[in-house]
Amino acid sequence: MNILKRYKVAPLPFQGQKRNFVEPFVGTLKELSQSQDIKVIVDLFGGSGLLSHTAKRVLPGCKVIYNDYDGYAKRLQAVVATNNLLSDIRVILKDCPREKRINEAYKSHVIARVEKEERKGFVDYITLSSSLLFSANYVTSFDELKASTLYNNVKQSNYDVKASDYLHGLEIVKCDYLELFNQYKDVPGVLLVVDPPYLTTDTKTYLSDQYWKLADFLNVINVLNQSNFIFFTSNKSSLIELCEWLNVNHNINNPFENAVLKTHETRLNPQSKYIDMMFTRILEMQKAS
Repeated sequence: MNILKRYKVAPLPFQGQKRNFVEPFVGTLKELSQSQDIKVIVDLFGGSGLLSHTAKRVLPGCKVIYNDYDGYAKRLQAVVATNNLLSDIRVILKDCPREKRINEAYKSHVIARVEKEERKGFVDYITLSSSLLFSANYVTSFDELKASTLYNNVKQSNYDVKASDYLHGLEIVKCDYLELFNQYKDVPGVLLVVDPPYLTTDTKTYLSDQYWKLADFLNVINVLNQSNFIFFTSNKSSLIELCEWLNVNHNINNPFENAVLKTHETRLNPQSKYIDMMFTRILEMQKAS
């Protein structure tokens, strides 16, 4: 029998993937499976698919719905072409200093090679950005890349061409999260995995040209109030404090009141850190037999 690999990090770059929370997530799923009859896991904000992938590996008998709103599966399908493109860019930049700004002469050759790829069809600009832009910056089109200052951060090894099994076993959909929630909200044994963008996050790399605003978060709270969930946020967001304030001052239900909290400290540098948080709450679910 072919044993599928469990990835601890998504095989291609993605803004905000939960790689630092994989093991706590695994532990929570195992704990829940011992006392609850989880039949369906719905990953409303699928992102890189890391949480959906992990859920299916830990609970292979569950139906796992991965909302690939951001087109991550398409990027995985193009990994061979992406590797070939990056290999050619490595050759172009072989005499260019690493981790330094690429001068205009080198940049023109890089842009010409990317433009050639663009004429063939799909280019994975998110993955390309991680090799050619300053840390944590991303573009999503050729015109944006051409207008950007480029840096020689090109990945020195290829991405995993066998990562096609990364999404194996998942039911992949692509729709608005509220539409997906309404489809499964009354199905018995459903556990929601909810990992929305952080408040005020630039969602350009999530196929949106807008910021994730407070109103968007309040809509998510309406979903949580009705559901069994595992929810991810951080102390950079004021969402938890807002829910507590609404509960105290306006008697609005706080979905996190009886939730179990797990945390992970993330350090950006010696002077900067934040706390990632994972809340788990089960309202009603049949006991596992």
